[in-house]
Amino acid sequence: MNAPESTDPVTDNVSLISGVALRYASALLELAEEQNAVAEVEAALDRFDALIKESSDLDRLIKSPVFSADAQTKALTPILEKAGISGLTANFVKLVAKNRRLFAIPGMISAFRSLLAAKRGEVTAEVTSATELSADHTSALREALNASTGKDVNVVVKVDPSIIGGLIVKVGSRMIDTSLRTKLNSLKFAMKEVG
Repeated sequence: MNAPESTDPVTDNVSLISGVALRYASALLELAEEQNAVAEVEAALDRFDALIKESSDLDRLIKSPVFSADAQTKALTPILEKAGISGLTANFVKLVAKNRRLFAIPGMISAFRSLLAAKRGEVTAEVTSATELSADHTSALREALNASTGKDVNVVVKVDPSIIGGLIVKVGSRMIDTSLRTKLNSLKFAMKEVG
């Protein structure tokens, strides 16, 4: 008996991006290891990821299907040069653009980080806070997570003012949500039940 085919384009697109991202990230990590350039590639990907987050124009270039592969590659070349991204990482980004997969590069960077962390025996914790965490708070959070997981935890902090206060911490499949938004929603739901 055949499994039913998915008809949800959002789910299909997410799995496509995840599959594509993982394949490209695996290939990049393998090449970086062969060339003893893992640290350089990791740093360059971090710089490129920061550029995407800082520039709405670059984000649009990456995500828009309107731009041809040639236009994306030509636009990316001076951006990569100015950011000091060269060698294997620059070639990787240009290949991704040439293959019309630039829309998936944020996922590729994330997958690369995950694969590298797994090889290092690290665990990544995604922490969402309402405001930017200080270095002391991030360090204390990392120590607490190291103690609770028994592993070396890499903390990635995201800021989302909509959570109002508190933290949302995701480590693997576990999530701890102490955000004020969630607490208020729970209180609102409880009040509806009473009334």
